[in-house]
Amino acid sequence: MTDPWIRDWDPMIDLVGTDLSDGEIRWGADRVEAGTIRRYLEPIELGSPIHYDLTAAQQYGHPGLVAPATSLLAYTLPAMWSPGQPTNFSDSAPDAQPDRTPINNADPGPAPATTGFFATDMEIDFLRPVHVGERLGSRGRRLLACTPKETRVGRGAFMTTESDIVADNGDVVARMRTSVYAYNPHPTGSNA
Repeated sequence: MTDPWIRDWDPMIDLVGTDLSDGEIRWGADRVEAGTIRRYLEPIELGSPIHYDLTAAQQYGHPGLVAPATSLLAYTLPAMWSPGQPTNFSDSAPDAQPDRTPINNADPGPAPATTGFFATDMEIDFLRPVHVGERLGSRGRRLLACTPKETRVGRGAFMTTESDIVADNGDVVARMRTSVYAYNPHPTGSNA
């Protein structure tokens, strides 16, 4: 006999293979900029000239400075907060989640409501370089897997989705698969 909390995930499991998005592109807050590339590369001390020197980038066939492939996800994120919005951190409890975040989808489909989540892994296939001036967005949310599981942190499900990273000219520049664990924490003091 299956536990009721596991059966609650059945409607989500039934959607494996389905695009859970409305097909719209969720655009990042800003275009790719030379200054953000420099700030991204400074801490890792990556000195490839195609990221800093326009002449070098053009010598290698690029129309402009190249954004590091590992930075693309940052350019797809909408703003976390904007002037006039209420604070995004209204709960000061330990492990409290932000009130709004682009990485926890506001429309989880038929999944049961959960209060916690964290990413477990990510894979990205980079299809072409991205250059200064381009704007990136995320399109699609194809559900590839949904596996209910009770862990030490709570009861929930591991879910994997696939999205395209697109440029404002329509190109798909990368394909991303992300897995998250969405869960409800065990009650405090639980020995689960």
